[in-house]
Amino acid sequence: MNLTPKKIVSYLDEYIIGQFEAKKAIAIALRNRYRRLQLDGEMQEEIMPKNILMIGSTGVGKTEIARRLAKMMGLPLIKVEASKYTEVGFVGRDVESMVRDLVMASVNLVKHEHKEKNASIIDDQIEKTIIEKLLPPLPKGASEEKKEDYARSFERMKQKLTDGELNELSIEIELSSTSEIQDSNLPPEMIKVQESFIKILGSNKQNIKKELKIKDAKEALRNEVSEKLLDFESIKAEALDRAQNGGIIFIDEIDKIAVSATNRGHSDPSKEGVQRDLLPIVEGSDVNTKYGIVKTDHILFIAAGAFHLSKPSDLIPELQGRFPLRVELSSLSEEILYKILTQPKNSLLKQYEALMSVEGVKLIFDDDAIQSIAKIAQQTNEKTEDIGARRLHTVIEKVLEDISYSADEFASQELHVSKDLVHEKLDAIVESEDSSRYIL
Repeated sequence: MNLTPKKIVSYLDEYIIGQFEAKKAIAIALRNRYRRLQLDGEMQEEIMPKNILMIGSTGVGKTEIARRLAKMMGLPLIKVEASKYTEVGFVGRDVESMVRDLVMASVNLVKHEHKEKNASIIDDQIEKTIIEKLLPPLPKGASEEKKEDYARSFERMKQKLTDGELNELSIEIELSSTSEIQDSNLPPEMIKVQESFIKILGSNKQNIKKELKIKDAKEALRNEVSEKLLDFESIKAEALDRAQNGGIIFIDEIDKIAVSATNRGHSDPSKEGVQRDLLPIVEGSDVNTKYGIVKTDHILFIAAGAFHLSKPSDLIPELQGRFPLRVELSSLSEEILYKILTQPKNSLLKQYEALMSVEGVKLIFDDDAIQSIAKIAQQTNEKTEDIGARRLHTVIEKVLEDISYSADEFASQELHVSKDLVHEKLDAIVESEDSSRYIL
């Protein structure tokens, strides 16, 4: 998608408040990918993505920035926690599995796009399959008159099907059951061995007959028809290309595999081992996946961590060098928390208003109540662990607990969440340090 960095940032502003430096860095990195693809082949190979290291407490928007971008630009994105590669039983685990997960995400993304693009053809084929169950096709030698009668009946039946008149009618359909190896974390060699066993022990395709109502048969046939109509080879090629040239791997909790200077004397070898395993993937290597070999040279890696107990300089120098762009995300002030509650497209308050509207309750948050919620969230973040905007979920849930529980009693009513209600629900908890630590 051909978007300038300014347009990318303004899109992100609709969902994420503040953190301009982080948004700007990622917007430039994505724009540079577009610029690179416009150059000749030799220069394209030379230009490497400038990987980004985001530093900031939890809940300040690190993951959200990457997630929103991937969604907006139709890019395959996966998020992994670096710390999981150091867990007991996982040490030495195949770090390359993150690339295989990215390819799987890319295949699913491209397949979904192709289904959307061919939706009308797929719908026509589903209708044809269902109608032929109700009106079996004529034999080959049928007269012209019978063919015309059949065509008219077919159109009438099609109209009834479109209008939903046949939804409750039951028909028998055949669906193929395909045994597939879904665990993308297995090495490709193991997947091939398992697939070979399936072929030896019996065909991995079996037809299953099911009797379903037509409305359910439409959905059951959708996947079946899509598999037959879509060109999987072109989907696979496009998915591999998009993973290699547009894929984003978000490595969270990278600070958990850094060995801080104070602990260097009794360092954890598994942490440094994970860093060394990550290095070839971030530097650029060929990874064998179920769908083919993927070059990781032009995948964009975004690493993130709070770095409370360690510093970026505690990572091994080779890995530090592979994340040349450093962005520090600021902690959230009371003013920013207020804006997070009121400005984003689908802000938290709008979500709660929508949830209550299902019960027929019109929920209205007074402005001074919103300011009180922001203030209490910010104070709690200061007094206890700073969990950023996630604290707002806890605070609002506590304020609305009784309203949510008794929502049926307030049907067709307008309820105001006032400043007094906020303080009534939260003051006692905030004043007691033990309570605020455990409840908020």
